Amino acid sequence: MINPVLKASVAAAGLCLLSACLMTTNKTILLFTYFLENGDGLHLAYSLDGYQWTPIKKGGILLKPAVGSMLMRDPSLLQGPDKTFHLVWTTGWDDKGFGYASSKDLINWSEQRFIPINEKLKANNTWAPEIYYERKPKLFHIFWATTIPGLFPETDNGGDRNHRLYSTTTRDFVNFTEPKIFFNPGYNCIDGTLIQADSKYYLFFKDERVDQKTLRVSTASSIGGQWSEPSDPIANLKGVEGPSAIRIGDEWLIYFDHYQDNQYYGALRSRNLKQWEDVTSKMSFPKGMRHGTVIPISQSVLDDLLGL
Repeated sequence: MINPVLKASVAAAGLCLLSACLMTTNKTILLFTYFLENGDGLHLAYSLDGYQWTPIKKGGILLKPAVGSMLMRDPSLLQGPDKTFHLVWTTGWDDKGFGYASSKDLINWSEQRFIPINEKLKANNTWAPEIYYERKPKLFHIFWATTIPGLFPETDNGGDRNHRLYSTTTRDFVNFTEPKIFFNPGYNCIDGTLIQADSKYYLFFKDERVDQKTLRVSTASSIGGQWSEPSDPIANLKGVEGPSAIRIGDEWLIYFDHYQDNQYYGALRSRNLKQWEDVTSKMSFPKGMRHGTVIPISQSVLDDLLGL
């Protein structure tokens, strides 16, 4: 991955991520995107405390997939500075791009578009696109996991597909920069998510090596700078993926999908982003929920959703 240094004042004022580094307030409602089964469509759940999650529309689908291989997995949602919601998702196991749609109210959606971002890379797949916004350059970043055959032969036997994280940027979701390597820890990795705290960026990701399937973290001073050596697994958990993080008061929560054996959704909690406590037993999630992202929304947006 890549990253130059920014001063604390600039990072705090200009580079706060709208997707994951948002601190909640007493008036903030949290919204979780998710899918069921193999990718049936967009589902939403809301919470007033980050622990008890209630499905919207009685757990029904709010947007059915219509592009690519017709799946909607790993839905990543972000509200831009003009209040428009932007959604990206995995459209299929072997597709060379991701899906995109936008909405002002999460009820009425634009026409879905397939973004063939990986066609020139001759990639095998485009998994779990994640979206965030960098304020000062007014730039949207999207990053995802991809396998390009033969590119990292030294780790071809390191697990399913030999992924690395790639990224693109856009200002309008029409024109995209050429994809490039975003993060390469030296081994197979997928499912990255970013938060910003203490003038530093934290990238949580899944170590996809066959003997791991754990969550780790790497840090950097800026989005385009050098990432640190990844940590040890942040929790004694295997068979977990799809991390999504948010700050609530003086605590950080990382939600995760425990997909192996008895599938369930869980969460880790920390005050210092170093020591993590498993708080899954305190959580309540919609049945069968599979991973997506968590963001704050306004009361008015929730009111409209609850009227469905």
